[in-house]
Amino acid sequence: MGQFKTTPVERVENISKADFIKNYYKPQKPVLITGLTKDWPAYEKWKLDYVQERAGDQIVPLYNNEPAKDKQSVYAPVKEMKLSEYIQILKTEPTDLRIFFYNILKEMPELLKDFEYPDIGLKFFKKLPALFFGGGRSKVFMHYDIDLPDSMHFHFDGDKVVNLFSPEQTQYLYKVPFSIHNIESIDMDNPDFQKFPALQYAEGIRAEMKHGDALYMPSGYWHSIRYLNGGFSMTLRALPRHPGRFANMLYNVMIMRHIDNITRKYRGQKWLDYKDRWAIKRTEKNLKAKKHS
Repeated sequence: MGQFKTTPVERVENISKADFIKNYYKPQKPVLITGLTKDWPAYEKWKLDYVQERAGDQIVPLYNNEPAKDKQSVYAPVKEMKLSEYIQILKTEPTDLRIFFYNILKEMPELLKDFEYPDIGLKFFKKLPALFFGGGRSKVFMHYDIDLPDSMHFHFDGDKVVNLFSPEQTQYLYKVPFSIHNIESIDMDNPDFQKFPALQYAEGIRAEMKHGDALYMPSGYWHSIRYLNGGFSMTLRALPRHPGRFANMLYNVMIMRHIDNITRKYRGQKWLDYKDRWAIKRTEKNLKAKKHS
C-alpha cells in the first residue's frame, strides 16, 4: 500500500474575473477560493439544520460506497428515506449513505434565493444547480463528469477532501473502457501499488474543503471525494470551452453511455470483469511505454 504523489491545491481568498480567466480557466488549472461565498445568505444559513427544517416529507434516494454489481444500475439507490431523517443521521453518526445530485430547482427552489451565480468568467448552466450530501464514512469513487463541465464546487457545514487528477494523468489511473471511472476495487485513499503499479506515477492535487469554500474543477478532471463528517456541497456547471471537449461530451452522453448500458444489461458481471481486464492491459501498456521512453 502507498500514497499518491499530491500537491496542495492553490488557495486564494478572493480573485478578480480577469485573474481567474487568465490564471485558472484558460490554463485549466484547479483553484480553491475561500471568500467567494461570504456575501451570500447561504454562507450564514446553509447548515444541515436549515435544510432539515425545510425538508418536509420528501423522500430521497440514498447511495453507499459499494460499486454496482452484475446488471445492477449505477443509478439504483440502496434505499430511500425522508430527507429530514437522513439529515438527522448526518448530524449524529458517521454513515456512508449519501445523496447524489439533488436538484435544487425541482426539490427545494426556495434555496435559489440564498446564492448567486458568480461573475467569474464561467457561463453557468442555470437549470441544474445540484446538492450532494454525505456523512463521515461517505466516499465518491474516482471519476470524471460525463458531460465534461467546468465546475465550481461549493462546500457547506462540514469538511471534505477532494483529490483531483488532470486528464493527462488518465494513462496511469486504470480507466475502465466505456465508462467515466477507473477500476472500482482501487482504494484511492490507500492505493495498492503492487497490484496496480501504474498508480505510483500518477500525480494529483489535494483540496481540503471547509464551510463556504469554492473549488474550481476544470473540464475532464478526475476527482474522488471523502467526507470527513456530515455536510453537503453544491455544484454549478458550465459547458466545456474547447470544441474537442464538447464533441467528447456529446459522444459520452449520446453514444458511449448507451453502449455500456445495453451491453451490461445483456452480459452483466461478465461485461464488468472484461472491462476491468481491458483497463489493466491498456494501463500496463502505457506503463511499459513510459519505462522505455
